[in-house]
Amino acid sequence: MAMDQLLAEVSRLHFPRPPATPAQVAAFEARVGWSLDPDLRSFYLHCDGCTLFETLPDAKYRVLPLDEIQRARRAIRASDEEQDGAASQYTLVDMQDTNYVVMDVAQAVNGRYPLFDAWHETYPQVERIASSFEEFLEKALRSGNRSFWLSSGPMEE
Repeated sequence: MAMDQLLAEVSRLHFPRPPATPAQVAAFEARVGWSLDPDLRSFYLHCDGCTLFETLPDAKYRVLPLDEIQRARRAIRASDEEQDGAASQYTLVDMQDTNYVVMDVAQAVNGRYPLFDAWHETYPQVERIASSFEEFLEKALRSGNRSFWLSSGPMEE
């Protein structure tokens, strides 16, 4: 499914925040030292974060607003030391159970950042769950509010 269709679904059926401005995107990129990939740029110019399926505090999927994205090792281990995780991994989705979905900006493939499950007990070990934010968002929207990479049951159609 195309990113514009996924974003329309987020707006229609879920809980998006107001869009980030181009100035907010530029400030974010200056702060972190890397650029949003095309999927993430589209998402953040459409909505600066969202929750899927439920509102806070009950939301399981909380795509972070730009001002809350940080190095995964800072969010998960409260550390900025190399042994506590790669400097290139950043939080993207707070799963509201002390676990995150993180992206690795050093592993871009075809200009898109892959996403990983970052389970707090085993971090910095991560498991790849999507090749891009578009793939992740599509699977999340079909998940029935389950962590799709952990669920063994059928996804929603």
